[in-house]
Amino acid sequence: MATKATEPAQKSAANMNSLTIGVLALQGDYEAHARAFASSGARTVLVRKADELAGLDGLVMPGGESTTMLKFLEKDGFFDAIGKFAASKPVFATCAGCILLAREVLDPKQRSLGALDATVERNAYGRQIDSTILTLPTELPGGPLEMVFIRSPRITRVGEGVEVLAQRDGFPTLVRQGQVLAATFHPEMTADTRVQQLFLEMVREHKARGPST
Repeated sequence: MATKATEPAQKSAANMNSLTIGVLALQGDYEAHARAFASSGARTVLVRKADELAGLDGLVMPGGESTTMLKFLEKDGFFDAIGKFAASKPVFATCAGCILLAREVLDPKQRSLGALDATVERNAYGRQIDSTILTLPTELPGGPLEMVFIRSPRITRVGEGVEVLAQRDGFPTLVRQGQVLAATFHPEMTADTRVQQLFLEMVREHKARGPST
């Protein structure tokens, strides 16, 4: 029989385990995202078709090549399905996912979901050989955050409703707008799970409010 001291912890763990996070598995290191969220206590599901969005509490859009991902998404209504999902449930996007989520994409222009009020410039920090790892200040609890940048985009503009949580050289690297969280770096490639924990908290809060009307 559980003691009073252990009951709150058990309830918290049960609440976390009730979350189902989908990881878009079309391209990129989606397995690393799945492992990071699984290690944070959530159930993870790889998503490759529009009908697999059903029943998810949140969705992760990983890095990769945004134009290639877009070609996959434009088949069988997948693009529109993700747009509808992002309008009603939490979405976390990194790197190429951030490009696909933005309202405007530059260099070159391309179609995007428009769920994040931001302008994103593709490959702004150079090619693969220009990739780098930086430890930068952040608004998250716990101090500076290690950020892995690989052919990363640059957020050049954010709307009034977008909260900037971290920056690099004056440009946002981690932003939040309502139930949307986006990063230009790869948090799944470090042992620090604070970004994943933030997203899970967003998902918990959204789920506690009940279905969107």
